[in-house]
Amino acid sequence: MDEVLAARRARPARLLPRLAGAMIVFPLLSATAFAETHPGQDQLVREVAKDTGKSRASLNALLDGAKKQQAILDAISRPAEGKPWRDYRPIFLTEQRIAAGADFYREHRALLDGIGKRYGVPPEYIVAIVGVETFYGRNTGKWKVLDALTTLAFYYPKRAPFFREQLKVLLELPPNHLGGSLDTLTGSYAGAQGWGQFMPSSIRDWGVDCDHDGRIDMKGSMGDIFASVANYFSQHGWEAGGPIAIRAQPDRRAVPPEVPKDWRPVAPIESFVANGFAPLQHVNPGRDAQLVRLDGPNGDEYWFVFQNFYVITTYNRSPMYAMAVDQLAQAIRARVGGPEAR
Repeated sequence: MDEVLAARRARPARLLPRLAGAMIVFPLLSATAFAETHPGQDQLVREVAKDTGKSRASLNALLDGAKKQQAILDAISRPAEGKPWRDYRPIFLTEQRIAAGADFYREHRALLDGIGKRYGVPPEYIVAIVGVETFYGRNTGKWKVLDALTTLAFYYPKRAPFFREQLKVLLELPPNHLGGSLDTLTGSYAGAQGWGQFMPSSIRDWGVDCDHDGRIDMKGSMGDIFASVANYFSQHGWEAGGPIAIRAQPDRRAVPPEVPKDWRPVAPIESFVANGFAPLQHVNPGRDAQLVRLDGPNGDEYWFVFQNFYVITTYNRSPMYAMAVDQLAQAIRARVGGPEAR
């Protein structure tokens, strides 16, 4: 009996190491089972779930299905804006693009003119944005938006904060702000969508349901597309009837300007004239401007640019982009005819 009791007392002691080992194994298995697919995914999912009440499991499922695309990282490292103006301009100021823009304007003229009047934005500039961004809807992008923003949010340190915010907004947008299922949306390599190439935060902040169907459709509704672009310009300070850009002629005293942090007007024209830059068309000498230097086909080009030019650069920061939009808009207006509507 004493030997049996002794044996029974000994059994728990022999089991303790095995149980302790089991307690260590289970947490490790749990951590492995919920490992992130992308670095930083878990924290982002927690934030979106907290802000929206969406299921963490469903959000993780979406991001687990998103793929890192090396081609996107390669593409963003060589944007068209890296070219000089003499090479950049011919991409967008072609006969084909001008003629297609004029036809597009004629086709949608009543809608465009109405929206332009409502927002104080000339319709040819709405057309030019759509023309530069997607060739009037012909090329809205082949990349899955979820792949693009996941790649740039988690694997592109240079601009990760910006793209992480865009991914967060995309996950938070209500379904009626999207042109389809979130995991099937396509757009540019930077995650922009629709004919006007709006980023998620732009859809959220400036997208317009022009046709009042309860959705913001940036691919299928001409009214939503045009009104969203016009609203974006209006909300960023478009000056109805204001100038965009005029050529400046330097004299011997002129010193090439430094590149500013942005293209806001900073000083009256007359101050630039005093430093050797004269406007080549009439303009109020007291109007504030900024001076842009571009590398043109015949050497340096100098331009006075104004508030509306700056507004275009909020859409894309490159002054070459804004100049291409301005010149394409003017070419389309000249082709279509009608009153000047700046």
